[in-house]
Amino acid sequence: MTQFSEIIPQGALLFAPMEGITDTPYRLAVGELYPQWDYFCTDFLRIPTEGHYSKKKIIHHYGERIFHNPELKKKTALQILTTVKAQTEYHLEAFQDLGFEHLDLNLGCPSKKVNSHGGGAFLLSELSQLKTVLSTIRKNYNGLFTIKIRLGFRDDLLFEDIIKLGNDEGVDAITIHGRTRDMLYKGKATWEHIKKAAEISRVPIIGNGDVWSLADYEEILNYTNCYAVMCGRGAMKTPWLAKERQEKCRREDMLKEYFKKLHQVYQEYDYTDEYLLKRFKALSRYLFDDFENGDEIKKKLMRSHQLSEFYTNLEKYLK
Repeated sequence: MTQFSEIIPQGALLFAPMEGITDTPYRLAVGELYPQWDYFCTDFLRIPTEGHYSKKKIIHHYGERIFHNPELKKKTALQILTTVKAQTEYHLEAFQDLGFEHLDLNLGCPSKKVNSHGGGAFLLSELSQLKTVLSTIRKNYNGLFTIKIRLGFRDDLLFEDIIKLGNDEGVDAITIHGRTRDMLYKGKATWEHIKKAAEISRVPIIGNGDVWSLADYEEILNYTNCYAVMCGRGAMKTPWLAKERQEKCRREDMLKEYFKKLHQVYQEYDYTDEYLLKRFKALSRYLFDDFENGDEIKKKLMRSHQLSEFYTNLEKYLK
């Protein structure tokens, strides 16, 4: 069996899975532009309660170009979201047949809809159900199996029990977002819990939450002694963050090449200009936070009615 350290090296910088963001073309574009990111993960594939996905559907979600490229596949985990009632065993057999080396379980999604059906962060409040899900996956899947969690659902009272349960049920690593489900993305991520997990866990801990810069990356590694670091909103704010570990980047130049590459790859997937405009607006939420007139830039971009207008406004502020 492949060891976790063979796939993800210590000190690695991982691009977080984000629903509605890290679809196949986005991961391809960022991976081509900034191969310095050590690892990627798909947005979650929700395992259905009734019926099942075809292998073609699973590969489509993962990305055909990634699936058929050994180097890209080696750097990309398939993330799933499941419950005790879902058809998990059937799909685990399909994942095995397709040769996926790394499966990640989403235990952090705060969506009310997802949680009301017993998935995502909800399982952090029901450890008997969580044990069933973890046990089912570990017994039926012999590749790398990791989980991405929050500190808890309503509160953090079960946090250490969750870490212990993950270890006991054979997960290979645990990524921790330093907030509870009820915190959503408010307040400050609690790195103390990540530090505690690194002390008591027998498997690697990956720190996540409020990593906005290389300074934050170094600080969370040193403070918590976590094995590696995952960036979510920080990666959206600075998609070239991993590249900055090797060279100084001028953000205006990076932004131009970022949108250019995204446009190119999404066009290869036959997405319309209308879709691109909607996507570019969503991606602009954090990109301009460090600009002196960042709010003004974002307002102008959000009010763009055509993709050409978006580019005109972008060019104006990047001169």
